[in-house]
Amino acid sequence: MDFSTKTASRIVGVLFILAAVTSIIGGLILYKPVLNDPDYLVQGSAHANEVVLGAVMELMLVIAAVGTATTMFPFLRKFNETIALWHVCFRFLEAVVITVGVISVLSLLALSQNYVAAGAPDIASYQVSGTLLKAVHDYTFLLGPNLFLGINTMMYSYIFYKSKLVPRFIPLLGMTGSALILLAAFLEMFGVIDQVSAWGAVLALPIFANEMILAVWLITKGFNESAVHLSKH
Repeated sequence: MDFSTKTASRIVGVLFILAAVTSIIGGLILYKPVLNDPDYLVQGSAHANEVVLGAVMELMLVIAAVGTATTMFPFLRKFNETIALWHVCFRFLEAVVITVGVISVLSLLALSQNYVAAGAPDIASYQVSGTLLKAVHDYTFLLGPNLFLGINTMMYSYIFYKSKLVPRFIPLLGMTGSALILLAAFLEMFGVIDQVSAWGAVLALPIFANEMILAVWLITKGFNESAVHLSKH
């Protein structure tokens, strides 16, 4: 395997790990004061740096998501250019949706800071705005890390399976995880399960496992040399 292929493989692997770490730290941990605390109009402002750091984490997630798609594209296109192009487009769409979620959280933080600075304002008007901004974030969280993630993973896993760029057990896990995260997205959309719940975590576990196994494989082994050389040009 030549140096450029090894380097690309390792970059993709590192970006997958970066995406997973930043999504957990940013979206599930650092946003808690402004998204999950009942007194979020006060707690958001009190934990402003924490929330901003969470936004930075999610922006790193956006960069990592786009990076995985664009770095894998030259390899995926050799086996199915149409799906490879769809993958890049949908990954960009996922990144845009996540960015909208970041904007909604930062707007919610600004609302909290304005509420605290105002002293004792009419809380009802602030709560209406807060509810709307939370809803925007919830739907971006539903569409980005769930729906579009499932579509994206299904596309690259299918090409990996057909091309044998990586061992087939990895894309099989990826396609299984994709189906389950898409199921989770629709169940959440229709209110059957909560977005952050035990069932949501169970349905998300296979796709998380796929990304981590794939990342480790790409960092340590890289893409299958024979598959790269035998691919269409």
